Amino acid sequence: MAFKLPDLPYAKDALEPHMSAQTFDFHYGKHHAAYVDKLNAAIEGTDLAEKSLEDIIKATENDPSRSGVFNNAAQVWNHTFFWNSMTPKGGGKPSGDLAQRIESCFEGGYDGFRKAFSDAAASQFGSGWAWLVAKGGKLEVRKTPNAHTPLTEAGVTPLLTLDVWEHAYYLDYQNKRPDFIAAWLDHLVNWDFAAKNLQTI
Repeated sequence: MAFKLPDLPYAKDALEPHMSAQTFDFHYGKHHAAYVDKLNAAIEGTDLAEKSLEDIIKATENDPSRSGVFNNAAQVWNHTFFWNSMTPKGGGKPSGDLAQRIESCFEGGYDGFRKAFSDAAASQFGSGWAWLVAKGGKLEVRKTPNAHTPLTEAGVTPLLTLDVWEHAYYLDYQNKRPDFIAAWLDHLVNWDFAAKNLQTI
């Protein structure tokens, strides 16, 4: 069962001016597509070929002999999750139960969350991800390097993620990662997606 590059949940120019169609041409059309192709080549004819993407990630995370499989599988999952973590005319503060959970779980409420999330995204050295996750009834901010994902942590549910690999923002923001983070929170973050993920727990 070969994996396919998933359709974007919006047109590639739908997030402009905060994320350009040119960025999607490279990030989605080349980087994400390459992860899919490399994953399919790596699992063809192996015991992983018929497994789900999530099962492949969990089966290979701690296996040094299959680090290439893990990296490509996790990047396919992380990027698909990232596209859904954004929406046209998104950003700002959440509402409903999610807003209440953020208010209760972060000192300072939304402002406390925003600082924690922005700090995690800005301080991730090199390539990686910033996450809002749920664990044990609480919401937490995480950061992971390279392809790593909280999907593999027992009892942890990812709610949304921000990609801080340079190819996510360099064409639009050059080396100004903090500007990218602020624009993402102000204009792109998809709180409805996060709320739906929270409801699955």
